[in-house]
Amino acid sequence: MEARFADLCKSRLSLDESVSRAAIALFRETKHLLLANMSVIGSGTPEEIERFWSAFVLYSVKRLREGKEKQESEENVFSLCQILRVTKLSVVDFFKEMPQFCLKAGHVLSRIYGANWEKRLETKELQANFVHLIHLSKYYKSAYMEFFIPTSFNDVKQISGSRSSGYVSDYHRFGWLLFLALRVHAFSRFKDLVTCTNGLVSILAILIIHIPVGFRNFNICTSQLLAKKSNRGVDILESLCLKYDTSKEELRVTMEKANKLIIDILKKKPFPASECKTESLENINTEGLTYFEDLMEDKSLLSSLIMLEKDYDDAVHNKVELDERVFVNEGDSLLGTGSLSGGAINLSSSKRKLEMITSPVKTITSPRSPLCSPMSPANSSFTGNSKFAPTPVSTAMTTAKWLRNVISPLPSNPSGELGRFFSSCDKDVTNEITRRASIILGAIFPNSYLGERSGTSVMDNLWAEQRKMEALKLYYRVLEAICRAESQPSNGNNLNLLLTNERFHRCMLACSAELVLATHKTVTMMFPAVLERTGITAYDLSKVIEGFVRHEESLPKELRRHLNNLEERLLESMAWEKGSSMYNSLIIAKPALAAEINRIGLLADPIPSLDAIAMNHDVPAAGLFPLPAIKHEISPDKNSGTSSPKRLCTEYRNVLVERNFFTSPIKDRVSSLKSRSAFQSAFASPTRPNPAGGGETCAEAGMNVFTSKILKLAAVRVRNLAERLHLSQQVVERVYFLVQQILSLQTTLFFNRHIDQIILCSLYGVAKISQLNLTFKEIISSYRRQPHCKPQVFRSVFIAWPLTHRSGRTGKEHVDIITFYNEIFIPSVRPLLVDLDSGASTSNHNRLEDNKIADGQCPGTPRACPFPSLPDVSPKKVSAGHNIYVSPLRSSKKDILLSPSSKSYYACIGESTHAYQSPSKDLKAINNHLNSGRKVCGKLNFEGLVSDSLVAGSLCPQNSSSIPSSSFTRLNLALKYEQPDA
Repeated sequence: MEARFADLCKSRLSLDESVSRAAIALFRETKHLLLANMSVIGSGTPEEIERFWSAFVLYSVKRLREGKEKQESEENVFSLCQILRVTKLSVVDFFKEMPQFCLKAGHVLSRIYGANWEKRLETKELQANFVHLIHLSKYYKSAYMEFFIPTSFNDVKQISGSRSSGYVSDYHRFGWLLFLALRVHAFSRFKDLVTCTNGLVSILAILIIHIPVGFRNFNICTSQLLAKKSNRGVDILESLCLKYDTSKEELRVTMEKANKLIIDILKKKPFPASECKTESLENINTEGLTYFEDLMEDKSLLSSLIMLEKDYDDAVHNKVELDERVFVNEGDSLLGTGSLSGGAINLSSSKRKLEMITSPVKTITSPRSPLCSPMSPANSSFTGNSKFAPTPVSTAMTTAKWLRNVISPLPSNPSGELGRFFSSCDKDVTNEITRRASIILGAIFPNSYLGERSGTSVMDNLWAEQRKMEALKLYYRVLEAICRAESQPSNGNNLNLLLTNERFHRCMLACSAELVLATHKTVTMMFPAVLERTGITAYDLSKVIEGFVRHEESLPKELRRHLNNLEERLLESMAWEKGSSMYNSLIIAKPALAAEINRIGLLADPIPSLDAIAMNHDVPAAGLFPLPAIKHEISPDKNSGTSSPKRLCTEYRNVLVERNFFTSPIKDRVSSLKSRSAFQSAFASPTRPNPAGGGETCAEAGMNVFTSKILKLAAVRVRNLAERLHLSQQVVERVYFLVQQILSLQTTLFFNRHIDQIILCSLYGVAKISQLNLTFKEIISSYRRQPHCKPQVFRSVFIAWPLTHRSGRTGKEHVDIITFYNEIFIPSVRPLLVDLDSGASTSNHNRLEDNKIADGQCPGTPRACPFPSLPDVSPKKVSAGHNIYVSPLRSSKKDILLSPSSKSYYACIGESTHAYQSPSKDLKAINNHLNSGRKVCGKLNFEGLVSDSLVAGSLCPQNSSSIPSSSFTRLNLALKYEQPDA
């Protein structure tokens, strides 16, 4: 293997001696890891695994050596594209398997290249950029095909049938290459999805006024594609803005930059379009447009393509990992054969066709993400016709329109009403709050990056300032709504503790910034980057998410879904990671766990000071926002009445918690908590008595809420997985009860692990005692079909071996889930499984409440209860005169359909719209009803809350209060060392 790898470096990639030596050394040091993990990479064939590992090593060396040797020879530079071509791998497969290499070889990379190797590798950013380019190329192709015939003069001579599959015309290619020039020269750092889409629309405008009329698919005078018309002709920019949800100002600026590139790169002479007489400009309002006389002429088009290609080569010079020119040709084998759906790449191989590589930005498909309703504002595609399903690009543009129209017009200073809240504290906190906002948002949206390879541009700095101001305005808007709600007489009218709480404000700023970043789909600042830059942890952020959504009524569905997905990520694993502030609260709520928390080193570091953040992220004092000059005695400004919603959002209910944000599971405290402040309890000192009373600390109250959310998430996932495995209700209840007991009595099993790891092991343990013919391989196979599946969950489980462990192994390592099950899980939960098998689980419902500190139970853990009644997306009535209801189709039903996975499926329930009418006519009548009248009346509000798999109703009847006893005998619970389906 070493000899083949050395030949790959020297003969096929032509690397110089120093790079080859470094690559061979890394391959040699990780070869034992390759041999030990043959079954978890790729298809499992030795030849393919070796090619994967070679690609991983070469990419790591290429990325991690950059900057180490400042003067590298030109032949020393190579890209990921070159690596993948010589190893015969696709980009899709590379991104799918690379996380395994990082997990297994991380300690080697850390020793050779330093502790920050993962950040320098930038794999997640590169993957997000790849997904964006896939979406953008499809978006551009669809728009181009709508406006133009896919052929040019030379193509007519060369091919017959211009619409042949896979064919791209010279005009189409010209537009994509000009777009890439924009990305390279104008969007050097912030290549977010919204900015790039604006660039593509500006390119489309240039094509419309330059491509000869004979190649148009539309009539300029009658087409609805360009709907903005006046007596001066068609307004191209206004029409495109209407069609693609872009801003005319941004589109004009981007178009000017594209025109400048045509002048600089193609050496074309610009003319005011109003002075030019040409057929392509007839019936067009030419005011403000620029025209290039021979830009699309047959004789110059080929030379223009060559010049754009050369400019791209010279500009990037192998500095980019992916040659972005390949995206204009979908048939390129380098891209892979996967299809795209909802921001994810569905692998098409027989073994992995149901797995996904998901963009790390907020296009993640959640098991609780609602399907788009037919009348949703986000359900308008690039064509502007609601009958088409939304694309990731069109959804991003719709969300950006909300930010532009609702948030951007707001004042950048606190309103008069908010200022009075600030001044009503023990001391005026206005200056303190505005200074903090300046520093935190300056760290999240820096004007320049120290050591940035590509440098910065004026547009970069302008982009950062615009996003910074949007986040600031959103922060003030939601903060004012929270202050108004918290100042109600029932909450005591005292906001001093809340408004002076450093962690609360940082969480609010992080949430605001994250929504702005998620709106623009920013590649360079993906979650959880905002956590590191604000100095907070995932557990901190989880305290404000639902409250943030409640107090911002206008938040688009896509952003609500994004926050819902974030909360799920925080609960499933991030809040349990090392350094989470959750452990600082848990150690107070449950002192018996202090020894284990300290042994593993899980406690969070103190929150960094604002000065430290400003210094670490190069936030200059001169760059801070000017402090507002607010006179609090004046009357509220004219915006104060509309800067925040006057009532709480009643539509949003998070699946992970009941409607009252801080409802305690202890019944005798429910009524008192309802009248108390949620935020003030959440952000008070952990040792402080809970304002809601009950004799508990704020740490215990916080853990009450946290564990109730964990159990609700576990219930959703247990039910979805059991549904795929066709398990009985009794088994579902047993698995859920076991997870509940583990969280209560064996909390340490969750430490630094993923909740799905506990669920999978619990499911297998219950299957064993229930004498089910169910293997771990079958469980893993079904789990892989879940939308939230991550292969790392069953491939890499954290273990900190106890000193007294029988195996004699020491230290910390990551093992497969079977090893974790046998060595750690079963020894810990065997008594619980035995009790469950013997029928003692019914009496344990009461026993759990009494075994608090002595048995290691967290006082904040809810008492044992049967499988909960989960909130469902109820079917919506869609006809006033008929009993017709529509709901998202269950995933188990959708799996068996052969239609493309990118479509949304709905189940229609009820009577026919007319007697003796066919189903197709019924569906047409339903669609007509939904598409008629005001949208707000016809909208099917499936927002958020649960997945399509929960539509048919709760698994557990309301009156089911116990788990049936079992007469099964005790079984050997150990698992044979079978490998899960990798």
